[in-house]
Amino acid sequence: MRIFSGMRPTGKLHLGHLFGVLNNWIDLQNKGNDCFFCIADWHALTTEFQDTKSIEPNIREMLIDWLAAGLDPKKSTIFLQSQVKEHSELYLLLGMITPLGRLERNPTYKELKQEITDRDLSNFGFLGYPVLQAADILLYKGEAVPVGQDQLPHLELTREIVRRFNNVYGKTFPEPRALLTQSPKVNGVDGRKMSKSYGNAILLSDSEEQVRAKIREMVTDPKRARRQDPGDPDTCNLYPLHEILSTQKTIGDVRKGCTTAGIGCVDCKGLLLPSLLAPLKQIRERREEIASSPKTLDRVLEEGAERAHKIAAETMKEVRKAVKLHG
Repeated sequence: MRIFSGMRPTGKLHLGHLFGVLNNWIDLQNKGNDCFFCIADWHALTTEFQDTKSIEPNIREMLIDWLAAGLDPKKSTIFLQSQVKEHSELYLLLGMITPLGRLERNPTYKELKQEITDRDLSNFGFLGYPVLQAADILLYKGEAVPVGQDQLPHLELTREIVRRFNNVYGKTFPEPRALLTQSPKVNGVDGRKMSKSYGNAILLSDSEEQVRAKIREMVTDPKRARRQDPGDPDTCNLYPLHEILSTQKTIGDVRKGCTTAGIGCVDCKGLLLPSLLAPLKQIRERREEIASSPKTLDRVLEEGAERAHKIAAETMKEVRKAVKLHG
């Protein structure tokens, strides 16, 4: 199955990325699917066009985390969006048939316009990013796109664009289907969504000391004011990490101990640490090895772009023929 997915280069990744996206990508890759994973640097420009100095170092940091977590360039095509120029050509052509009103009704566009007030989002690139997203997927004729429930509206717009293109120019693209993924809830140490911008993230590159310190700071059940108060794991910010990482026995012990006040929050954090520190140590060690070889990173992107370009070029030949463009 041809799988396509991508991520904007935001720099070093955190636990939310690992459990919500990367582990799923790695599983799809290891099951023998034909996977294309794109570092979407042009997408980063939709909100960061006024300050681009961080994009290039962020590309490298994110690629290091991808490889350290387990993405394998021998099994997957890993590439940089801007190194495959066909993305921009298909984006232009799809933009010709995409109704402006449909983009303006995009719920994510409306939400981000309200939430992000420290940057100018009145540019066409931000309004039209779903069209670029559609071009990314369709250029490789992706059959399935791994998404969470909240991302379904984005993919539905891609499917609408496919139907419109096929209706106007003849059947050219398949409608990509959503590959719904279960994304475990992983909040930051303060209880809000884990994000580097909030300063509440546990990074994949954090040292053992940093991870321990952040877990110590992590808020738990807000209603458990005293050690002798019984708690509720289902309202605890830490408990989802136990559900992801701990053994069934530990999960059972934690739930029983919390609800009966048999253990305190400090005890609960102590029970989590071994199962969290071990995988992060492996990632951190691989990270250090990969980061020490810049040529390896360059080679991964060069080889990935070469593979991606071959398929993208064939798709664009077919598209130009359908649209009746010369060449």
